[in-house]
Amino acid sequence: MRKLLIFIVAVAFFACSQQQEGFKINVNIDGAEGKVLLEKRGETNWIAVDTADIVDGTAVLEGEVDYPQDYYISMVGQPRNKTVVFVENTDITVTGKIDSLRSVDVTGSETHNEFESLNKPITDVSQEYMQLYQQAQQAVAGGDTVKAEELMEEVNDMYMSTVEMQKEFVKDNPGSYVSPYLLGNIQNRLDVLQLDSLVSALETNIDTLQRIQAIKERIESLKKVAVGQTAPDFTMNDPEGNPVTFSDIYAQNELTLLDFWAGWCGPCRQENPNVVAVYNEFKDDGFTVFGVSLDREREGWLRAIEEDNLTWTHVSDLQYWNNAAARMYEVSGIPASFLVDNSGKIVAKNKRGDELRETVKEELN
Repeated sequence: MRKLLIFIVAVAFFACSQQQEGFKINVNIDGAEGKVLLEKRGETNWIAVDTADIVDGTAVLEGEVDYPQDYYISMVGQPRNKTVVFVENTDITVTGKIDSLRSVDVTGSETHNEFESLNKPITDVSQEYMQLYQQAQQAVAGGDTVKAEELMEEVNDMYMSTVEMQKEFVKDNPGSYVSPYLLGNIQNRLDVLQLDSLVSALETNIDTLQRIQAIKERIESLKKVAVGQTAPDFTMNDPEGNPVTFSDIYAQNELTLLDFWAGWCGPCRQENPNVVAVYNEFKDDGFTVFGVSLDREREGWLRAIEEDNLTWTHVSDLQYWNNAAARMYEVSGIPASFLVDNSGKIVAKNKRGDELRETVKEELN
């Protein structure tokens, strides 16, 4: 009898110590009908992981992960309404309502608990700055541009505070599987030194992940277009189809603003009057602008050039975000710009408004 008890205890201990082979997600979404879809992000598209029918208000999604990952739950046929869930090999429950899918409750995933500890305060701040943004839009509609600018400054400050919160989480949790997700979110808001510092401090289990390897590759590319580096050269066609080489432009001027923009880009069009003013003020002192458009349609590109009175040299391959020069310069958002001297050295990046004028004036003196 004693040997039998020992055997039973040993079997029970062994069973309890085995890690669950896969995950099971019980999805309970009020108002949901049809099928539930579980996806993950690919490099350029969404990859389906599992689908399940909703029966009596519940669907069960199953699979297996090599490590905790951010997956996305949505209803089939509603691809834009997704909610993120950090999935690990355990039993997970997701509850919520179809009209507020991004506010679901997730239990059973320790990694998701880590994420939620940061996501809640970020969501609170986001709701505040979205209210301010709406007020700014109302101010614009009412013709009060001064108030609108003041509100947008507050919006930007609050948004950047959420970036800082994510940065601090990564810094304090270098071994968390939430950190790669956050780095993917904020990498475009950090300079290359900040990004490199955060990635370099990651623990081995995170450092070897494919997402982090991709960020490392981007860091190396960003270093090539950092201030102090020689601007990569390229050739692209102007509106008449004539090839123009960037180095031919900057070599003929004391200072050149390499300006990535597009006719469809609202912030670009808002900044254009400032660029025009700086160009007109300093063009006789050796300053010029070289515009690279991320437009897709030639007509829209040329119309924006004419409407905004952009009288400098322009080029584009009309490949939208796949613009060859933009990819070379790791441009992930526009407007984006690089100030380059006549030797090809990058002396400043992304200067706008009064800061652009002051930087140009300083560099030319």
